[in-house]
Amino acid sequence: MKNILKRKFWIGTAVVLITGTLFLYGCDDFLTQPPQGSLDANTLANASGVEATLIAGYRALDAPRGGLQGGAASNWNFGSITTDDAYKGTEATDDAVSTQLEQYNWSTGGVDNRMNATWGKNYEGVNRANSAITLLNQVRENQPGEISDADANGIRGEALFLRAHYHFDLWQKFVNIPYYTEEDEDFTKSNQGVDVVTNIIADLDEAISLLPDAPRKGEVGRPTSWVAKAYKGRVLMYAAGYQNDNSFYTQAVPVLEDVVNNGPFALEENYHHVWTGFSDLYNGPETIWAYQASSNDGQLNGENANQGERLNFPHSGSPFGCCGFHQGSQNLVNFFKVDGNGLPLAVDGADGLSVFDAGRDWNDQDGEFDASQNTVPVDPRLDWTVGRDGVPYMDWGPHEAGWIRQEAFGGPYSPKKNVHEQNSNAQHTGGGWVTTQLNSVRIHMLRYAEVMLLLAEAYVETGTPQLAEPLVNQVRTRAGVAAQGPGDDRATIAVPIDDPSITWADYEIGTYPDGSFADVNYARAAVRAERRLELGMEGTRLFDLRRWGILEPTLNNYVAVEGDRRDYLRSSAQVSDRYYVFPIPSVQIELSTVDGEQRLVQNEGW
Repeated sequence: MKNILKRKFWIGTAVVLITGTLFLYGCDDFLTQPPQGSLDANTLANASGVEATLIAGYRALDAPRGGLQGGAASNWNFGSITTDDAYKGTEATDDAVSTQLEQYNWSTGGVDNRMNATWGKNYEGVNRANSAITLLNQVRENQPGEISDADANGIRGEALFLRAHYHFDLWQKFVNIPYYTEEDEDFTKSNQGVDVVTNIIADLDEAISLLPDAPRKGEVGRPTSWVAKAYKGRVLMYAAGYQNDNSFYTQAVPVLEDVVNNGPFALEENYHHVWTGFSDLYNGPETIWAYQASSNDGQLNGENANQGERLNFPHSGSPFGCCGFHQGSQNLVNFFKVDGNGLPLAVDGADGLSVFDAGRDWNDQDGEFDASQNTVPVDPRLDWTVGRDGVPYMDWGPHEAGWIRQEAFGGPYSPKKNVHEQNSNAQHTGGGWVTTQLNSVRIHMLRYAEVMLLLAEAYVETGTPQLAEPLVNQVRTRAGVAAQGPGDDRATIAVPIDDPSITWADYEIGTYPDGSFADVNYARAAVRAERRLELGMEGTRLFDLRRWGILEPTLNNYVAVEGDRRDYLRSSAQVSDRYYVFPIPSVQIELSTVDGEQRLVQNEGW
């Protein structure tokens, strides 16, 4: 029988937090007597111990050991600032590693350490999920009746889902990774010849069969069978691109159709409700899988709040005081411009790829796009995505130039989606460093609008683009329900897009006319554009560009134009094939060597 407390793994010590109790899992026995502060398997061998071990798996979702940048649930450091969506922000001397990531200078020691942070964080989560399964099996064998069949199924299903999630995040970053289950005794497995996608799908399929339709214990952060099914649809869509295998699109269609047609999810009433600090709006109908941050819960330093996002607030001069990271790019802001019909200027359908040409007319504005340019029609999602000077910043008053740390370096736009409203009471009020940066805004890792757009994409790629049109139009219709309002109180944070109180922008958004998607190239361009508009700065952009196979032209074109706006980008590396994967951390390769055999092999090109 395996002892989960004697597993050797190089990812560190697991920490379990549940109802204020701290459990520490040591990696090795140092003496014959158990050290103080440790727990042996017998102490955990009961229902409460199994549940506590499972909760540890959830804690690895956001920055338990990956640091503020490398451990963020949103992946902003890996999936956003590495693309045309965002700059690192702040100033040149603050966190040079993030600048190196942004410039595709990925061979430095600092980047190597950052890669190790996300590698370690995710395998920490894998290890905790496997530990929960192993302990569950032990308790069920040794104490029949201690855990009911229903709870046992739920616990195993949740652990399998978590294991699939952490492996998926590793796979979308590094591609060539080892896959670990509760059966593994050897934690230096090879990353060569591993069918990661098949393993992820197998875990998700079992989770779907085990999980209930509603969250276990009524706790909305726990995955359900529908959550696992939606996640499976995403994995299949990513596999189609990453593995250049269109059969995955065909497999994805019925899975995503089931979620859209029969599942419990729906779009939020308006876009503001998607990203909010108002607790009565948490985990609404659009939430599928989100990090359940918690503030003002008795943890004095806000360790359960959004640690991974705390750098991504307007800087000093603002109500938040620090730190100015993750600023929207000029390219992203320009992307929200629309034509006279309220459709994206960036989509003309000429070749299906023009949407990614950073030199087109939509991207011709080099200087700041602020409230003084209020006659230029824009998609209302622009001002839910970034803060612009003169535009209300939720209910904090108008965004000001003094909120930016160094405009010449990071540009004039602040992040916004992860920021709480002033009147939401989501802000941490205890101790710790710059507590104004900590809140309980839910960080979406998969939401219903994305699932709808994945299904639309699947329709395009399987030869039925006309079926994608109504899905895209539903997303656009919701986006047109409300825009940023004056924010004098909660009721005026979001107002109709033609409300007379709006003086800082001309918000326009239209739907695609019937038959617009008859041309597959136009449909593809429109769906891809909609993903960027809907999911801007949510950490998905790099992985989209990789799976679509257009990383090089998109980012090289981006830098060719954006380098004239931000000088430091001129030092960016030329993006090539090797950037379709991140380099595997060198320390992990070193630690994988057993009896002279190196089990982990570095990705090609690195």
